[in-house]
Amino acid sequence: MTTFKVLLSLAASKRWHLLQLDVNNAFLNGLLDEEVYMKLPLGYHTGSHDSNLVCKLHKSIYGLKQASRQWFNVFSEVVLKLGFQQSSAEHTLFVKGSGDDMVVLLVYVDDIILASKQLPLLAEVHSSLQQHFKLKDLGQLRYFLGFEVAQNSTGISLSQRHYALKLLEDTGSLAKKPAPTPMTPSLKLSATDGELLEDAQLYRRLIGRLLYLTHTRPDITYTVHLLSQFVSAPRQPHLLAAHHLLSYIKQTHGLGLFFSSTSSTQLTSFVDVNYSSCSDTRRSITVIVRF
Repeated sequence: MTTFKVLLSLAASKRWHLLQLDVNNAFLNGLLDEEVYMKLPLGYHTGSHDSNLVCKLHKSIYGLKQASRQWFNVFSEVVLKLGFQQSSAEHTLFVKGSGDDMVVLLVYVDDIILASKQLPLLAEVHSSLQQHFKLKDLGQLRYFLGFEVAQNSTGISLSQRHYALKLLEDTGSLAKKPAPTPMTPSLKLSATDGELLEDAQLYRRLIGRLLYLTHTRPDITYTVHLLSQFVSAPRQPHLLAAHHLLSYIKQTHGLGLFFSSTSSTQLTSFVDVNYSSCSDTRRSITVIVRF
C-alpha cells in the first residue's frame, strides 16, 4: 500500500498518466515445477469404471497453494524481457527508462497499473504485454483494491468512500447519529474494565476492516491503533468505543488523501501521541503516519 500511494504522489507531481489493466485468468498462465494431480472434475465421465483415475496438471489452476507464485514468476520473466528493472525493495514494482521516458509498472495479483508521462510508451507496453497475456484495458485508473482514484490538473485524490459506506452498512451503523470526533477525548480504556464480549470475533473482524480504512484516513489511525490493543480479549467498553468511531466515519466517509500536483517529493509525517495514558502499562502511545 505504501508503494501504491508513493506512485500516486509521484504521478501527481510529475503529471504522469495512469492506466489500469486486468489479466484474465491470470493463474492459468503459471507453469508448474512439480508433478501435481487432481481428482476428476464432478460430472466428467471417462467411460471407465476405475475410480482411481486422476488428472495430471501441466499448468497451475485456481486453488493451488503455489498458483500465485507460479503466475508471478511467469509475469515477472516477461516484464524483465521487455526491458524493465525489478525493484529490490518492492518486487511487484518494475521501472523502465528515465526522465520523461520513464514507465512504471505496479502489479497486484492480476491488477496492473502503468504510469508514464508519455502515452505512446504506455501503449507500447500494453501491446507487448498483450502478446503474452489476455488483458482487459480498464482505461484511466479509477478504482484499485477498494481505493477510489480521481485525477485532474490539480492533483490526485485517493479515498475509500465506498468501502466506508459498505462497512457502515454491514455493521448497521448507517442510522447512527454522527459523531464529531473519532473518540471521546476523556475516554480511558483498560484491558480489565467491563464485561467480556460473548463474540470476540465480531470485534476482531471490525478492527481488521478499520485497519484497512486507515490507509487513506490518518485521522482515525490513533483510535484504531488503540482499539486494536484489545483484540485478544475485547470487552464491552472497547466495542462501544468502536461504535463511536463508526459514528464519526458516517459523518466523514468521503474524506481521504490528496496528492497535489504542486507538492514537493519530500517525506511528510503526521504524529499523534499521548503520555503515559495507558492505565494497564503506564506507557505512552505514539502513532506516526508518513506521506
